[in-house]
Amino acid sequence: MKEKNMIYWSHFVHRDWKIYMAATEKGLAFVGSQNGPFEELAEWAEKCRPGCTLLCDEPRLEAYGRRLAEYFDGVQEVSALPVDVQGTPFQRDVWEALRSIPYGETRSYSDIAEQIGKSSAVRAVAAAIGANPVLIEIPCHRVVGKNGKLTGYRGGLDMKARLLQLEAQREAAFVPAGVGSR
Repeated sequence: MKEKNMIYWSHFVHRDWKIYMAATEKGLAFVGSQNGPFEELAEWAEKCRPGCTLLCDEPRLEAYGRRLAEYFDGVQEVSALPVDVQGTPFQRDVWEALRSIPYGETRSYSDIAEQIGKSSAVRAVAAAIGANPVLIEIPCHRVVGKNGKLTGYRGGLDMKARLLQLEAQREAAFVPAGVGSR
């Protein structure tokens, strides 16, 4: 079987985080919901990568798992992993805009629409965000309603709130040199 038709997957477990993730030869292609079932991964593969074969390969995804663990431990922001996402040019523009949201910050759907030069396409932006296959690495959890409230998230609002809280705690713990010392 040709490697371009293979999707390698593993079940990432770190503390109470249990997430299915998958990658191709080009990069991380899927990050599932916290405690989501294997079927979430299988359904994504069938819909978005028809004809591909899923193969469990823990060693191949070890580096991705290590980076996710560093993110959950507050050591790494998980912004440098190669990703292999497939989508329309519009979706790819939205996902790229999401990757530019700094760690610990949030943006509204309107902000993302303006950033990609489509200020009237807020609903389409929301749909593209909902189609993001790589949770956390493409940080769609950093997009909130215009009023600051949490809105839909493929991984569920509890996961979204937890990720934002994790990032806020790390930001609060960071004290620049010289600040607070006398």
